[in-house]
Amino acid sequence: MTKQFTIERLGHQGDGVAQGSIFAPRTLPGEVVSGVVEGDRLTEIRIETPSSDRVKPVCRHYQGCGGCQLQHASEPFVAGWKQEVVRRALMAQRIETVFRPILTSPPQSRRRATFAARRTKKGALAGFHGRASDSIVEIPDCQLLLPGLLAALPVAEALAMVGGSRKAVLAVTATLSEVGLDIAASGGKPLDGPLQVVLAQLTERHGLARLAWDGEVIAMRAGPVQRFGAAAVVPPSGAFLQATQQGEAALLATLREIVGPARRIVDLFAGCGTFSLPLAERAEVHAVEADKAMIAALDAGWRKAQGLKAVSSEARDLFRRPLMPDELAPFTAPFDAAVLDPPRAGAEAQVEQLALARVPVIAYVSCNPVTFARDAARLIAAGYSLNWVQVVDQFRWSAHVELAASFTLDKTKDKIKKA
Repeated sequence: MTKQFTIERLGHQGDGVAQGSIFAPRTLPGEVVSGVVEGDRLTEIRIETPSSDRVKPVCRHYQGCGGCQLQHASEPFVAGWKQEVVRRALMAQRIETVFRPILTSPPQSRRRATFAARRTKKGALAGFHGRASDSIVEIPDCQLLLPGLLAALPVAEALAMVGGSRKAVLAVTATLSEVGLDIAASGGKPLDGPLQVVLAQLTERHGLARLAWDGEVIAMRAGPVQRFGAAAVVPPSGAFLQATQQGEAALLATLREIVGPARRIVDLFAGCGTFSLPLAERAEVHAVEADKAMIAALDAGWRKAQGLKAVSSEARDLFRRPLMPDELAPFTAPFDAAVLDPPRAGAEAQVEQLALARVPVIAYVSCNPVTFARDAARLIAAGYSLNWVQVVDQFRWSAHVELAASFTLDKTKDKIKKA
């Protein structure tokens, strides 16, 4: 039976939410919609009264593709909604602060994506999954990805043909590097001698920089270089990378402003050196990351670069073994600033030690407003001020939210605590 609803708000996944917690994808607050209720979802949706913020999607694949969630909403609406997601997370912890205008990456700027690929009766199919579906939607005119990244689609199809099956879906992560495509595939046939030979031939035929299969590098024609400031780094296959160059530049500029004239910086959850290496142009940096291969790539990039200050590094699980106060604020040379860029779980254990160490400046990058707000509350309780938040939207048209935030130790409160 068809029912009518008024959309009250958007949920964290970008779906409209009507009274009774009924979720209606691709709707906007204030819209009157009709559809069929299936559990807590509205299907067969018809927009009866559209919002003034509704716009025509820019991509012809949007109707069926699940890669984007918010192309039907105006840019000002999406910007305001993403700011509000962060604001609400902070308000839940009774925190108020200044919000700077959002910084949004342009269309066709994503340099990394994971495609789904499957063999078919007639050949192979590669693209993104349909929304809440196992089906694969072809995306030859995707408005999200850099044009050079779309060249990975025929590679994904070729990989499905030689190493996939009609039952299993092959996940093909493609990253655009300075020297070509860096491909990492998983979920295919077990690697054996004949398959390894075929994959190596495919690497040559498609001119790939590197190809890995289920975590094992099969062939590398050239190191897939990513440039972090003055340093050229070859990340391990499948390593974390900021989604767009514009987003990375926005975050880096924000961090530079926060740390200011700091002479010694500790970069926690440092990855391959996205921030450590550019920050080393002005300060000594100690980089800490759990993944040994990432730390090795960071160190190699630093050693080959010119004009950088000292960068020390260590492989360490900061969830299990956070840096302690005597490491963060040693008597000889304490750190002037800390940079944090944790995964979605946040950095609860490490934030506790930063607060005890009284590191004077903290720059926090987060991809999860909820865990960020939790950690912010701990720092504020310890005497820090949350000066401002900068939301950075490099996952355009998605519900994903990233931010950078400035914390400084309130010297007045710090004196009171020490007394």
